[in-house]
Order: sequence, then structure tokens, then C-alpha cells
Amino acid sequence: MAESTLWWIVTGVLVALELATGTFYLLMLSLGAAASALAAHAGLSLMAQMVIGAVVALVAVGGCYQWRKRRPGDPSPRAERSVNLDVGETVQIERWNPDGTAVVRYRGAPWTAMHRPGQIPHSGPHRVVELVGSRLVVEPV
Repeated sequence: MAESTLWWIVTGVLVALELATGTFYLLMLSLGAAASALAAHAGLSLMAQMVIGAVVALVAVGGCYQWRKRRPGDPSPRAERSVNLDVGETVQIERWNPDGTAVVRYRGAPWTAMHRPGQIPHSGPHRVVELVGSRLVVEPV
């Protein structure tokens, strides 16, 4: 069996494993195996095929890692309006406590509100952006 055929089989196995597990990094490794298969088609030695495959896989995994690191994370399910109907509602905050919380009347009961990190707390209308436990995370409207 030709070396290129073996590399294509390895590529197919890695793609199948990626489909079964959802690990995107296996897809990057399969790119390295495909590069090795192309190197085998070009008639390069086995050592050159392995080096080319390793370099392509390393660059692909590194690029994927950097891209995912820069990408903002998915929003918390607690901040989704479809999961929590309180998200998007407006509350009136009269004053903030020294610990960064406020007590607000919401749905006929007292709730503890806290401002979103990075926001400067001030009184007035605020929008609920997330629910953490029994606390409303709010930001100014």
C-alpha cells in the first residue's frame, strides 16, 4: 500500500473522530495528515512527510487556539431572554450600598441588584442583563 494512501486513511480516521467527539483540534490534526499525504504524492521521503505534517498540524492547532482565545465567550444562559424572562426588564434604583448592591422592588418583592462589572453605579432606571442566583445584574438604561 502506498504511503499516501496510509496518510489519507489517517486523515479520514481523524475527521471521523472529530465528528464523533466534536473536538475541533482533531480537524486541525487531520489537516497535518492531509499535508503529509500531499507530500507523499510529491514523492518526498517519509521523514519529510512527517515533518511537513507535524508543522502544518502545529500551525493549524496554534492558529485555532489563538482564534478561540481572542473570540468572546458564549453568553451565559442566565443572560438569555429565552431562558430567563427577567432579562431586559427595567428596575428603578434609588441608591447603591457601599458593597456595590442595591435593594429594588421588582415583581412585588425586594430583590438584591448588583451592577455589571466595569459599570459605575448610579441611581436611576437600570435594565436587568443577567440573573445570578437570586441577584439581578443590572446596567444603566
